[in-house]
Amino acid sequence: MKILLEFQVLRSQWGTQTLHRLFHQYHKAFAPLNFSEYEAIARCEQEVPEYFNFASDVLDKWSQIEKERKRPSNPALWWINGKGDEIKWSFEELSILSQKVANVLSGPCSLQRGDRVLVILPRIPEWWLLHVACMRTGIIIIPGTIQLTAQDICYRLLASKAKCIITTDVLAPAVDSVASKCQFLKTKLIVSESRRAEWLNFNDLLKAAPATHNCVKTKSRDPTAIYFTSGTTGSPKMVEHSYGSFGLGLFLCGRYWMNLTPSDIMWNMTDPAWVKAAVGSVFGPWFQGTCVFVHAMPQFDPTEVLNTLCRYPVTTLCSAPTAYRILVQHDLTRYTLKTLKHCLSGGEPLNPEVMAQWKSQTGLTVYEAYGQTEIGMICANMKGMKIKPGSLGKAAPPYDVQIIDENGNVLPPGKEGDIAVKTDTKRPFNFFTQYVDDPVKTASTMRGNFYVTGDRGSMDEDGYIWFMGRSDDVIISSGYRIGPFEIESALIRHPAVVESAVVSSPDPTRGEVVKAFVVLSPSFKTQDPKKMVRELQDHVKKITAPYKYPRKIEFVQQLPKTVAGKIRRNELRKKEWGQI
Repeated sequence: MKILLEFQVLRSQWGTQTLHRLFHQYHKAFAPLNFSEYEAIARCEQEVPEYFNFASDVLDKWSQIEKERKRPSNPALWWINGKGDEIKWSFEELSILSQKVANVLSGPCSLQRGDRVLVILPRIPEWWLLHVACMRTGIIIIPGTIQLTAQDICYRLLASKAKCIITTDVLAPAVDSVASKCQFLKTKLIVSESRRAEWLNFNDLLKAAPATHNCVKTKSRDPTAIYFTSGTTGSPKMVEHSYGSFGLGLFLCGRYWMNLTPSDIMWNMTDPAWVKAAVGSVFGPWFQGTCVFVHAMPQFDPTEVLNTLCRYPVTTLCSAPTAYRILVQHDLTRYTLKTLKHCLSGGEPLNPEVMAQWKSQTGLTVYEAYGQTEIGMICANMKGMKIKPGSLGKAAPPYDVQIIDENGNVLPPGKEGDIAVKTDTKRPFNFFTQYVDDPVKTASTMRGNFYVTGDRGSMDEDGYIWFMGRSDDVIISSGYRIGPFEIESALIRHPAVVESAVVSSPDPTRGEVVKAFVVLSPSFKTQDPKKMVRELQDHVKKITAPYKYPRKIEFVQQLPKTVAGKIRRNELRKKEWGQI
């Protein structure tokens, strides 16, 4: 962090109050780039250009506008850690620093266009620099959460064939413990003030790197990012996005759902590992010239969140429903949220009761949206729309969202079916390109002329979509997508477990949590159940990311099965939710 503070060559000395005043004093002077062509492309009214690169075609244009003094040099990124450290970068600073990082990747790290790099970092400014630098070099970024275990990291390195991993000294020991098994891994880059054997040091290389870099010319269909996402069976799948889907495809989201302008300050609290971080902390706001605000909070702290909203001129807040559920438990009337004007939510359904409590205490509506890692935002509640609490809103441009049956027929209003997107003759450019190395899984998402999301829902007479639940067994807890197979695989490695079935269970704060039904081996059945629960929970935390561990465990004599021996998770899940 120290090195980045030193490199703020253009850093303004404005304080918080000055920035707040200038942002609103010059509101009318700010003008977005002339992106009418990009909007037409995003609406599928104009052909997607053959070449596009968000770094050169968007970020560098904002940088040039600042150089020409056509707008005040306001922050592109505003980072704090709650301990007094603060970084503010203009688009020009972002351009310079990301070019230096691009030279680090293509120079000392020996990475070339098309190579893959696994980036596991917390909410620190280096994550944003690396994201932009990968675009500049044509390197494919693979974000990962800092909660990954050594086994998780090993799987991702092997599956992706990543040539480089970038992380901090916290996870470096875990990487070293599995590196010998990862034959494709050539470079380890550590973001730390300290040095580590067999690791290149990011800070040292950044100091020595040239400040200019020629951005590669990338095609809109070229891959730019890969996200690991959990499914019903097997290990996490690799979702690949292109420069088109991750740039042009997110233009409308930032402009209309986020309702952003260059005078706004956007705080998106999503973990950097998830697609919503790219949507709400990179492409959505920066396409509109909006300041991205970041608080390094390692864990969600409601008091710190509310105090931050009081101290800093944040205008737009985006968080998972879980955060709003926790925040409304506080007396929000005690906090003065002077600048906050637009609140967003996504990742899981938002309770109408929570929305009503937030509205009554703050006067602000929470605008919920629905999307997926694979296809971005497809439904949303936007400003100007009538809000129907509990609904996902209406289909977001350019999508045609319908409810279909198992044969691909559109169902009438009020009928439950699969939430799907009509694709006509060709796959929309703003969709993911493929599940890497899994053509069968990629093809399985299509049903006739529809992309099937895997979620169940209904549509009312006014075109509003209502979420009913997953059509598979995937669990969405606090916005995290968790595959039951991963947890069952971890549990079976404990000698006490004969077999298990993992399902979702209702939870007032997280929406739903992981629950495991476990059949114990005879030699463990006499042990203290409470101690056994803690032991199994700790066991799972050591094998896979801690957020996946079963918060509830119930010991049973047997599990419901089909004739073929497959566990009927659906039966357990329905019992858990009181449906049978």
